[in-house]
Amino acid sequence: MSKRIQAKYKIDRRMGENIWGRSKSPVNAREYGPGQHGQRRKGKISDFGLQLRAKQKLKGYYGNITEKQFRRYYNEADRRKGDTGENLIGILECRLDAIVYRAKFVPTVFAARQFVNHGHVLVNGRRCNIPSALLRPGDVVEVREKAREIPMVIEAGQSPERDVPEYVSVEGLKATFVRVPSLDEVPYPVVMEPNLVVEFYSR
Repeated sequence: MSKRIQAKYKIDRRMGENIWGRSKSPVNAREYGPGQHGQRRKGKISDFGLQLRAKQKLKGYYGNITEKQFRRYYNEADRRKGDTGENLIGILECRLDAIVYRAKFVPTVFAARQFVNHGHVLVNGRRCNIPSALLRPGDVVEVREKAREIPMVIEAGQSPERDVPEYVSVEGLKATFVRVPSLDEVPYPVVMEPNLVVEFYSR
């Protein structure tokens, strides 16, 4: 289990974007970066800087993914047929914690990881506590009976902040992963650029 070693909203401020689309994000009030020099005028970003930023934004969006793990996802995406950027997005969206988040069982990606870690989720009727487990189309994810009354779960389901995407079918607290999505189907609050991530790793 990887541990979050930095404040999550610091990622928002460093990127200058509300990458999770949340109303609590400090970027809504302070668009400049964190730290002593955050308000300095920004210079022109190099091509490498743009690629690095795109990689950090995409990796940061999915929570506590380590660099080693993210690189492994890229290698797998590159090995598969088709567009590497699209493949990478598809792999990331197959993660169990991503599907728990998309199904609105919890309010944030970080909460999804913790929720799965604590054993509150069943996959095809079996308990699974591995957030990085990759699902296949047709897999059914369900909140365990004893976790259904957790206030966070109730609040997340009623929140108007997000909609459930078409590639996840939800009935109550049971979700079916319908298909691996393409980039344009994933409801990112900001523009993600997997093509720049591919350029970063293929240097």
